[in-house]
Amino acid sequence: MPWHARLSIDYTAREGRSLARFRHEGPLRILQSLYPEGDAVCHNVLVHPPGGLVGGDTLDIQVSAAAGSHGLITTPGASRFYRSEGEPATQQTRLRVAAEARLEWLPLEALCYSGCNAHNRLSLEVAPGGELMGWDVTALGLPNAGQPFVAGSLQQHLEVPGVWLERGRINAADALLLDGGLGLAGHRCLASLFFVAGAPLTRERRERALDLARTLIEADALSATAGVTSPQPQILVIRVLAPVVEPAMQLLRRVWMAWRQELWGRSSQLPRIWST
Repeated sequence: MPWHARLSIDYTAREGRSLARFRHEGPLRILQSLYPEGDAVCHNVLVHPPGGLVGGDTLDIQVSAAAGSHGLITTPGASRFYRSEGEPATQQTRLRVAAEARLEWLPLEALCYSGCNAHNRLSLEVAPGGELMGWDVTALGLPNAGQPFVAGSLQQHLEVPGVWLERGRINAADALLLDGGLGLAGHRCLASLFFVAGAPLTRERRERALDLARTLIEADALSATAGVTSPQPQILVIRVLAPVVEPAMQLLRRVWMAWRQELWGRSSQLPRIWST
């Protein structure tokens, strides 16, 4: 029987402390709020006990950050889209950030098993004065386990409504896309790091962030398959192709830490779950 799970997380601010309240239906919830960098930033770990999605399963995640709050969300492990014989497995996430609020969306990678029928939708709504930083990391198959992505498909949808839209479908039968020089060129990990502001960034602030990212990318082993751009004055995006997840995630973490300091004046504070 398919799982249909829903989770809503609402961040608010009270006397300088960011607080998280959540409601859930089905096997999807957050663990205890943590404050490793003080009261201003609330860290939460999103947990899906079944560990993966099969055909017909749906995860519906809604997150809002009210004025003055700062939330950071990650996961304890990869999410998984397993083989499906029919209906798609769907994860849909909507993030909303109010004026004078910040949100960080930092889940670990999504693994697309061979034979999956996966739909992954992410919508980012940021009011003027609010800012959001996050990433999306996808791995096709499990090459290190001898399980390549030879069947199935993934539909990706990443959107800032009315501002920016990226949408595409990857089919395991499309050899030109998967292995062609103008496609994934044999890589099986696709990763993006994005910074979204509710209003256009100043030119100086945008250029400083772009230059910082370029410096880190040029010094990285993935420099030939990574790049940073500003497709719209409110948005900064880094895109990375890698053979497997680990080097891509390492690069994204370095840039995320650097942008956190540059754009928000906050030192790097890795979520505790990443070191366990």
